[in-house]
Amino acid sequence: MTGDREGTVPDDLAAGREKAADAMTEAATAWLNSLDEDQLPLAAYDSPLHPDAEAERLRWFYTPTEHGGLAIRDQNARQQSLAMQLVATGLSVPGYATVTTVMGLENVLDQLEGWRVHWGRERGRDPGLYWLRIFGRPGDRVWAWRFGGHHISLNNVVVGGRLVSTTPCFIGADPATTELVGGTLRPLQGPEETARQLVRSLDAGQLQSALLHPSAVSDIVSGNRPRVGDGDTMMHMQDLWRGQFADPELDRLVDDIDRRAEAGSGYTEDDHARVAITVPPKGISGRDLNDEQRHLLRRLVTLYTGRAPEFLADAYETHYASDTVLDAVHFGWAGSTDAGEPHYYRVQDPRVLIEYDNTQRYANHAHSVWRDLTSDFGLDVLAEHRAHIAHE
Repeated sequence: MTGDREGTVPDDLAAGREKAADAMTEAATAWLNSLDEDQLPLAAYDSPLHPDAEAERLRWFYTPTEHGGLAIRDQNARQQSLAMQLVATGLSVPGYATVTTVMGLENVLDQLEGWRVHWGRERGRDPGLYWLRIFGRPGDRVWAWRFGGHHISLNNVVVGGRLVSTTPCFIGADPATTELVGGTLRPLQGPEETARQLVRSLDAGQLQSALLHPSAVSDIVSGNRPRVGDGDTMMHMQDLWRGQFADPELDRLVDDIDRRAEAGSGYTEDDHARVAITVPPKGISGRDLNDEQRHLLRRLVTLYTGRAPEFLADAYETHYASDTVLDAVHFGWAGSTDAGEPHYYRVQDPRVLIEYDNTQRYANHAHSVWRDLTSDFGLDVLAEHRAHIAHE
């Protein structure tokens, strides 16, 4: 779907990709033009066609590490507005609302942790520590942009005047549930509750097929790999940061977080192997679900693809409306099915991989990711582009 490799591209989808690319080009150009000579070197990077730039583009994170680019807090109000206008071009309206809500949760998390966590910075939990970086020149045949910080990573690629990739797309929430005056804030409520409703609807035989492990793995299994492959197991916390800290105490803190997460899950190497990413997928297939369960599975997938700009979200919804397509989708679950208990789930078909975990902080710290097994970062389209250039 991301690269439109399956048959002829529908006219409305092609037009949507062009419209999205135009909006991104306009917004990115306006933002870059607003920056001064000190800001530009951080914001603007070489084209993805340059090996060093491509290596940097594929280094994505969802931890509170330095993501690379120009941070929101290092921009004036007008520049911040232009940056967020670019971010909005890569998301649906609900997707943008979710992303900006997660950014604001850094204030809540700061208080929850007693204002103590600093990660070697003046403020460790900072809603201004989200970085934007442009790769290449907006409007060129190949260019890309990335926006990320704690619990957010958005990655978009434009080739030939069309938006060709919007994944990996990571959104987390810590805390996953926050009490408000007269209500509750749960940015990832839909993805969590829809999956729980689906797993609870399974009969004993179906649950046996769906169950990956009786205990939840402590993080998404695909981690921040640039490519996901058969046999991949969960990455550890130390590998999810850009590099070591200047302060050895912070390295020890990361080690301690990882140890506590592993102790909480009780996982051994054999357990990690049991929940490894596999091709073909683990779990129960759509063809083995009844009509109500299939509706829930279809709904679950579109809660993730619905993060994308509306034209693309609509195309995915149409794609998964096909019974044949849904037959090939697999759903797997690990951990308790009770609310408030640690759990993990995975949705996978030949192209899409979705993962969700809510295990840390007593099951009040959620991670979710939508990936494309064939076209994350637009790698398939870029490979074709490079091959075409080589033969010219």
